[in-house]
Amino acid sequence: MNRFWLQVLFLMLGMTARSQRLMEPLNRGVVAIPDGSGKIFVSWRLLATDPDGIAFDLYRQTGKTVVKLNKDPLTETTGFSDVFPAAAHAVTYIVKPVFRGRELSGGGRFVLTDKDRPFLSLPLSIPDGYAVNDGSVGDLDGDGTYEIVLHVAGKGHDNSHAGFTDPPLIQAYKMDGALLWTIDLGKNIREGAHYTQFMVYDLDGDGKAEVAMKTADGTVDGRGNVVGDRTKDWRNDKGYILAGPEYLTVFNGQTGAVIHTVDFVPPRSSLSLTPSPAALKKIWGDGYGNRMDRFLAAIAYLDGVHPSLIMTRGYYTRTVIAAWDLRDKKLQQRWVFDSGVRGNERFAGQGNHNLSIADVDGDGRDEIVYGAMCIDDNGRGLYSTGLGHGDALHVSDLDPSIPGLEVFDIQERFDDAGCSFRAAATGEVYWKKPSVKAGADGEGPGRGLALDVDPRYPGAECWVAGAGITGMFDCRGNRIADRTPACNMGVLWDGDLLAEILNGTNIDKWDYARQSVNRLLSAARYQCRSNNGTKATPVLVGDILGDWREEVLYSTVDNKELRIFSTAVPTTHRFYTLMQDPQYRLSIAWQNVGYNQPPHTGFFFGAGMKQPPEPDIKVVKPVKAGAQ
Repeated sequence: MNRFWLQVLFLMLGMTARSQRLMEPLNRGVVAIPDGSGKIFVSWRLLATDPDGIAFDLYRQTGKTVVKLNKDPLTETTGFSDVFPAAAHAVTYIVKPVFRGRELSGGGRFVLTDKDRPFLSLPLSIPDGYAVNDGSVGDLDGDGTYEIVLHVAGKGHDNSHAGFTDPPLIQAYKMDGALLWTIDLGKNIREGAHYTQFMVYDLDGDGKAEVAMKTADGTVDGRGNVVGDRTKDWRNDKGYILAGPEYLTVFNGQTGAVIHTVDFVPPRSSLSLTPSPAALKKIWGDGYGNRMDRFLAAIAYLDGVHPSLIMTRGYYTRTVIAAWDLRDKKLQQRWVFDSGVRGNERFAGQGNHNLSIADVDGDGRDEIVYGAMCIDDNGRGLYSTGLGHGDALHVSDLDPSIPGLEVFDIQERFDDAGCSFRAAATGEVYWKKPSVKAGADGEGPGRGLALDVDPRYPGAECWVAGAGITGMFDCRGNRIADRTPACNMGVLWDGDLLAEILNGTNIDKWDYARQSVNRLLSAARYQCRSNNGTKATPVLVGDILGDWREEVLYSTVDNKELRIFSTAVPTTHRFYTLMQDPQYRLSIAWQNVGYNQPPHTGFFFGAGMKQPPEPDIKVVKPVKAGAQ
């Protein structure tokens, strides 16, 4: 039986009667952006729950004058190009849904006060010595508009480096820049890319997102309440935190107050709060806090209906993944997977600096794609490829000719699988490329990317940075280009169905005919910067406003503003917001984890794509009317 029919059989066996996933309410997310040539591009959300045949009317209000901009209801797209009135200082755009000839409630509005500024600006309140790092979004108050949650970082250190760090801060902001709260994680949580993974999601189904993360003695919530013992300082003389209690806390998204705190699973050692370096080395592979304190996190619908919190520890050697549910304001453990348990040995050492969540077997319930392995929704190992640790991971329907999802992964070592392309459901490796050591040092490939950037070849194109893997490959592993664009992040920006290249503060279009790029946006022109050193990632990239294209969030170099860039390019395509595709929404939740990766849909997105499938979701409560 060939691999096509094996995949069909596997997916059919996984099919069950599906339940609807509970998801956040969203309003129309109206946004208006100047295009630089005197026009204003207005766009808004189409919701997956909208009835077939829904249309829209668009109005412009200037002072007390309201003008309808469209003659007939807008049915082809959820965008419109307008000309800003010459004498106006500010205008309000109002969107109203139309169904069967009648205007309905559930519209939205956006006030534009600057006809020349191609971004939205949120004022920030960042303490001296700190800078904006990764971000996430969630509807913290249930009004249908996303709030922004930021990791605010002071001095930090990688796990492999000794030294004291500043306490990590987490802040929440309204879209107008109002600071809702600040959580100070305290001196017993180290600052760095591998320590604080914060999840923003509606965990209990009340229509309002919570915020969850690892905490410790001295963490102070958004109301000033202390977790654990404020007087304890568990740092050793090298700045590492190898002893003391560890907690997992869920915070109220509106107030930042603690909802519930439990012991973090797994602990450093089950034998003592103050384990010896020798004991830690035996458990984790070293005794100084490097491999032990590698954390990842995610959200997954393990029962197909309710979101669960996924918290993990370790990926170089031992790996432990714990699933939690928030029920009646209490964290309840669903299951724990431990590669140290007999029978799970093949799952050790397979994790990446990132992870992905996807329904790989088509049964309506999510799996955890943990680098080179996969954990089933029931907490049992689904498969392990044995290919080992890597830095980049992409999961989607990368090859639409094969049923189900695929994984493009890289391995941080020199061998015959510097990169690999596999079936997400079974782990079958379809193709791989060897990595080659060049020079005196290096660890193997450091980046890998899978996006549809060339319409001449079906599916996603794949490429790698470093380790002798040169050129671009189609989804079958055939080399199709000698040169490649930057190998970092992607973004849906212009009007076609191909992805653009997001690298640092630049958005580029891959010119596949000339094997070069054309610059579409340079956010550095607007005093913006990227995050995470050589990783050069934005605060966030995702479809948080407007139509199905994505926004990119950056901090200004002085950390006084967060700037949200949204496309002003018209499109002929109309899709529901990507935030209501379950896999895409979960990829926004885990994007801040470890080495940030771009979000992916649970279906093929690219040239020649079919209309996105209708998602099995249920909005937990009606969207409130209001701004945005």
